[in-house]
Amino acid sequence: MPIRDAATVVLLRDTARGVEVFLQRRVTAMAFAGGMTVFPGGGVDKRDADASIRWAGPPAARWAEWFDCSESLARALVCAAIRETFEESGVLFAGTESELVTDTARYAAERQALVARELSLASFLGEHGLTLRADLLRGWANWLTPDGEPRRYDTRFFLAAMPEGQHADGATTEAETSGWWRPADALADAEAGNSMLMPPTWITLAELAEFGTAEEALAADRELDKIVPTLRRDGDTVRVVLEDS
Repeated sequence: MPIRDAATVVLLRDTARGVEVFLQRRVTAMAFAGGMTVFPGGGVDKRDADASIRWAGPPAARWAEWFDCSESLARALVCAAIRETFEESGVLFAGTESELVTDTARYAAERQALVARELSLASFLGEHGLTLRADLLRGWANWLTPDGEPRRYDTRFFLAAMPEGQHADGATTEAETSGWWRPADALADAEAGNSMLMPPTWITLAELAEFGTAEEALAADRELDKIVPTLRRDGDTVRVVLEDS
């Protein structure tokens, strides 16, 4: 099957109970991962590679080194990460080089136009004189959907701390519920059968459960080698197996 590039953003916030992540349960009618609990994200739009976007932070060439891809794709991945996060949660990593947007409600119409693909990220940011803040993202992992799946995505995972003053609302037609969870609680909920997690989500949550604050997670050393699970059939059961399992 053709492989589509995608970006996922793990939003973090600190609370008195520890670090929390923003999760959404996708509507069951979705063609991919229907009913699954996931982080915000989605496929790369060809317009995400627009080089006219005003950019602050590591250049596309540096992201290309981290994710072992072309500079054009690296730019598109970062832009897709920021666009999808805004579309699905209302959180926008943009502003000036010294100040972030704190109230995204003023861009509600633009958000809906982005969802409808009537507006590109470059046009949106340019019209409002906004700079994309790539410095607020960091690469976390790279997962490729197993061979044999009807839809395959080469997904780069990013971490980002919630911008001060902003609110993750989850107002998207792609999710039936949205909310903040401690990673350990989200895992326990899945183990109890109350939610379903794909392997990349499960492992990311397990990794983040080891950190006490968002700052610690964002500062952690990471290898961004591509992780390619395989599917193994055991009678009527299909197991997802990692290379080192």
